[in-house]
Amino acid sequence: MSRVRHDRLDCSPGCAVEAALQFIDGKWKGVILYHLLDGTLRFNEIRRRLPGVTPRMLTNQLRELEADGFLARKVFAEVPPKVEYSLTGRGRSLEPVIAALKAWGDAHADFAPKPYADAAA
Repeated sequence: MSRVRHDRLDCSPGCAVEAALQFIDGKWKGVILYHLLDGTLRFNEIRRRLPGVTPRMLTNQLRELEADGFLARKVFAEVPPKVEYSLTGRGRSLEPVIAALKAWGDAHADFAPKPYADAAA
């Protein structure tokens, strides 16, 4: 299912924020971008860093990030196939945003809500 994108960003004061968040929405996109800040990674290297993601979900998230211009995907003609992912200039431009999110998360992780299973206990 494709996402609805803004054609114009002048609809309201928060509209640009909403539009920006649409690019990195998804459970894994922000984390994928964070790990790619370290450099180029292969599919299984990304997967090892995200143990909770399924291969299908990771593929979908990588495809969306590539379609939005945040990732470059390089396929090598060899057997087995080798595919590398790296940030484009547009993806690299998110570095201060991702760093700020990480810093905020580090400072506030102790205040995260408890999962429902723990709350019932």
